[in-house]
Amino acid sequence: MTSISLAVRWTGVWAVLLSGCATVAQITTLSDESCRQTVRSQLESILVEEGEQPEMANRLAVNTTVVLATGSLGPRPFGVSSPSGADYSFFVQRKGETCLLRLYGRQKGFTRYTNNLTYIATRSLEGCACAE
Repeated sequence: MTSISLAVRWTGVWAVLLSGCATVAQITTLSDESCRQTVRSQLESILVEEGEQPEMANRLAVNTTVVLATGSLGPRPFGVSSPSGADYSFFVQRKGETCLLRLYGRQKGFTRYTNNLTYIATRSLEGCACAE
């Protein structure tokens, strides 16, 4: 196999891999109380689903929402670390006019699980707007 055919083959592989990539968005309406409440409740829902105690999930969701609302972080993934020892990786994706909260990774101790194809959990952020 020549180096040119190898380069073409790798270019094709990268094109396939990049075509499935999700773009990261930023929630633009966190100043609206109903949007903040939606983000909090959806974060809490995912954290409870992942095994966090409801009280701790609520506290983590409230704190994370405050940070997202007060910071000008731009569109990027964000993490949530729990006293339980678990770390969660999230991002927001814009799909048409809908904003989706996606949990794509979690780590506890030496065990790490990442799923950036179908995601671990997804919640719709109804009432929120987002931009890439």
